[in-house]
Amino acid sequence: MPQDTLDVTALDRTTGDPGPRGVAVVTGGSGGLGRAIVRRLADDGYDVAVLARGRDGQAGAVADVAARGRRALGVPTDVARHAEVEAAADQVEERLGPIDLWVNDAMTGVFGTFLDVEPDDYERVTAVTYLGFVNGTRAALRRMVPRRHGTVIQVGSALAYRGIPLQAAYCGAKHAMVGFTESVRTELLHDHSPVQIGIVHMPALNTVQFSWLKNLMPHHAQPVPPIYQPEVGADAVSHMAAHPRREIWVGSPTVGTILGNRTIPGLLDHYLGRTGEDAQQTTQDPHHAIGVNLYEPVPGDHGAHGDFDDRAHDRSPQLWASEHRPLVLAGAAAAGVAATVGIVARVRRR
Repeated sequence: MPQDTLDVTALDRTTGDPGPRGVAVVTGGSGGLGRAIVRRLADDGYDVAVLARGRDGQAGAVADVAARGRRALGVPTDVARHAEVEAAADQVEERLGPIDLWVNDAMTGVFGTFLDVEPDDYERVTAVTYLGFVNGTRAALRRMVPRRHGTVIQVGSALAYRGIPLQAAYCGAKHAMVGFTESVRTELLHDHSPVQIGIVHMPALNTVQFSWLKNLMPHHAQPVPPIYQPEVGADAVSHMAAHPRREIWVGSPTVGTILGNRTIPGLLDHYLGRTGEDAQQTTQDPHHAIGVNLYEPVPGDHGAHGDFDDRAHDRSPQLWASEHRPLVLAGAAAAGVAATVGIVARVRRR
């Protein structure tokens, strides 16, 4: 959408004071994981700006934030267009104040084998899912670096390290995002900047994306089980916002995928070649696709969840352990000491 047609809407609290946690921007915040992140950040006390193309979902997200007592701003934005992202960032700072947290989440996809995907569709996925992160990061850092304050969070994926069939464009974009983020992080470190940039790598999530991606396959798309609710991913983003670090891996499947690809990539190639296409399709789901959001948003407010509530986990023990590393390490150390004491005691009794 052209820059001069940006239509900004806001719901302000009566007091209009800034949030105690500051101002957050979430790209792709109108639906799916982005919608869950918007709600969680508002619960955390952030005033939240939602950058997305779909006005219906954006209005719903703005209402979610306002219902939690925080200020909300919706800016219709195509993140693939850097001028729109810059204009949106200006709108946010004019209406809500300096941006403290920027979460890049917007994505799209084409579900099909590489040779079946049209070049224009492949480029569109790359423009949104990769260049959208580049554009968002640039807009955020241009404002944060001079102030020497702020955090950028990239929503990554286990597929940023392990490519799978039927998602070449998405996997390529996520791989590129990792390399881009690592490069930018080293530049910030070189300049001794306190601005933080980190990645939260997600597992398969129960989001609406599987009902509106462009599907070239015969059956309905599904996330590869095990599936988690988007709130699990939102919890991880919330934790990184409060405790910035390089990466967070969400869910044991993400850990297994990333570590497995480092140790047995060839075996994974053959395993995914045999099972990957079937694992991403289902004939059991009664719901139908709701449209294709590749070039235009799908009308309606579709919320955060997809069609797989009956199979999705609402918590991750692995994420809890990752978020409580000092406690886990202390427990492990205590267990080690106890085991050593026990061994010594048995030796003395002999």
